[in-house]
Amino acid sequence: MESIVKTARRVVVKVGSALVTNDGRGLDEAAIARWAAQIAALQKMGRQIVLVSSGAVAEGILRLGWNSRPTRLAELQAAAAVGQMGLVQAYETHFSEHGIRTAQILLTHADLSNRERYLNARETILTLLDLGVVPIINENDTVVNDEIKVGDNDTLGALVTNLIEADVLIILTDQKGLYTADPRKDPTAQFVSQATAGDPVLETMAGGAASTLSKGGMITKILAAKRAQRSGAATVIASGREERVLERLAGGEAIGTQLNAVHAPLHARQKWLIDQLRPEGTVHLDAGAARALLENKTSLLPVGIKFVMGEFLRGDVVGIVAPDGTEIARGLVNYASSELQLIKGLHTEEIQKVLGFENQPEAVHRDNLVMIAGGFDEARHSA
Repeated sequence: MESIVKTARRVVVKVGSALVTNDGRGLDEAAIARWAAQIAALQKMGRQIVLVSSGAVAEGILRLGWNSRPTRLAELQAAAAVGQMGLVQAYETHFSEHGIRTAQILLTHADLSNRERYLNARETILTLLDLGVVPIINENDTVVNDEIKVGDNDTLGALVTNLIEADVLIILTDQKGLYTADPRKDPTAQFVSQATAGDPVLETMAGGAASTLSKGGMITKILAAKRAQRSGAATVIASGREERVLERLAGGEAIGTQLNAVHAPLHARQKWLIDQLRPEGTVHLDAGAARALLENKTSLLPVGIKFVMGEFLRGDVVGIVAPDGTEIARGLVNYASSELQLIKGLHTEEIQKVLGFENQPEAVHRDNLVMIAGGFDEARHSA
């Protein structure tokens, strides 16, 4: 098997905290120098590279003299603010040795859930890449809370991959790749060199977080690969301890686990809709409406809505839920939650009588809706 990275032009590389901070013993300047040298080599091959780097919180914890990762949000935010200074300075220093400029981009889920900010972030990153600059991306941990955070940099890497339509996501970790079971606990565990992103079997193989520094683990990497395939991108999970791992992958060498994307990529608006980690609310359907959406890819009319949960405004992203509780679609809603509460179950001609106006006959138009039931195949074929 030849690595898919060999033919990739635009690559997102995610580096975990353990690799950047030498397992929590402070920023590993030698390792950061090696990442810079390898990415510089890939640039010379004509590749565009975006680096998603963990390490700010871990570095901040060390600088503040704390012995463990705090649990209070304010302390985590403080650690991120302190650590981000050293992290960015280290990258800027080592990339400049190769004549490469870097740019810091801090994102939250709120940035990616707002359509205008999403497009602004996309244009900024693509412009930086065209200028030969390496964007260094991290979650904006100094301001995030549970409502607006992405949660882990594996997920962030996948979201950025979809955002800029990268060809491949490389997740570098302190593990060789994916095994059929945790090799630290099961001596019969077999290494998985290649599989299909989104295969449910992979999620049963993945274990929990590997270290106290990391918020993720193999499961977040498997889910990131599942998410990245929405833009047609494959994912490689490999050990960052491997010598010249990025250059060897770019040369075609098979290293780590390669998770291939098998579905055609979603359209840009569909990717944005399905990448919303937390819809503003949910709209619950009767059986007939759910069947119409799944089988005929129709618009959602108010008559098919049984009840509404959450508070949202016109134009917000909502989850669309079948009677069995399964989320089958995401869409941009044409009515606020308070309005849908009044017109749910009503026919189109009754809307104006109740509300005094009619925005649209549809609660969600099919052009602003993406199916997610049945995996990405449904989404791929939706309007």
